[in-house]
Amino acid sequence: MRQVRHVLCLLPVLLVAVVAVRHRSVLAEGLAQLRSAEWPWLLGAVGATCLTWVAAAVTRQGAVVQRLPGRRLLAVQFAAGAANHLLPTGLGASAVNLRFMALCGVPLARSSAALALYLLAEAVARLGLLAGLLLAFPHALRPGTLVPSGAVGPLLAGLAGAALLAGLVLLLVRRLRAAVCGFLRTALGEARSVHARPARALALWGGSLALQAAGLVLVGRALGLPVPAGHLALAYLAATAAVALVPTPGGIGSVEAALVVALVAAGGAVPVATAVVLAYRIITVWLPLVPGALTLGALVRWKVI
Repeated sequence: MRQVRHVLCLLPVLLVAVVAVRHRSVLAEGLAQLRSAEWPWLLGAVGATCLTWVAAAVTRQGAVVQRLPGRRLLAVQFAAGAANHLLPTGLGASAVNLRFMALCGVPLARSSAALALYLLAEAVARLGLLAGLLLAFPHALRPGTLVPSGAVGPLLAGLAGAALLAGLVLLLVRRLRAAVCGFLRTALGEARSVHARPARALALWGGSLALQAAGLVLVGRALGLPVPAGHLALAYLAATAAVALVPTPGGIGSVEAALVVALVAAGGAVPVATAVVLAYRIITVWLPLVPGALTLGALVRWKVI
């Protein structure tokens, strides 16, 4: 068992090395863009990136009634960020946080409900901000640039088909239906308990709303992207909402492409928009990846997760 744990400690760093080698051209170009940026704005972007882990820890605590150890919770969010960039569609961070809550004594049913509540709060906060910004800046994005012609219909049809298939499976498979209903009852009970405590509800929703697009706005200022901050935030939220449908590890590749398209749709020139996105991803993904992987390995070794 000890040898398995030692291997698990080294595995995140090995995966980071593999990902870095596969994306070495993106890394090199992004670092080159950082050399020409205004450093005060970049330092602000680094600070905003660090605060996103604090916001994640606040939101995670807000999603569960039981008090979690604060310092370890924050360290787990930093490590979960690295895990999230090594596994697709948020599976890494979810697995790390489920393991952490289990070792803190939270029953599996309640920790799973807390995870679902966290994801729901994040999605509602993101889509709510997106809707608000669309109302505030209705002409900020050029839809013809952002959405390929004829793509909306097939996408909506695919989503509707997936929802219909899921509904049919639930109707036909009794055990699965019972398990889903039991989980929903637990999740609703946990949500009621959380919202009965104002401090928990404030942490849940306040942490979800915090710092959604601050890093990209600051990097845009550092590289002189001539797009207003509100339009940048709208472009970020639109791009990340679209990328949530693409199951790639940490959104690597898909996030870059979507952000460039969104920034161009917001009025940025392609070369500057590309430079901003590459610099932003260096700061938010690549620079924290190695220390995050080391932290993940250390937390596994110390049996925190």
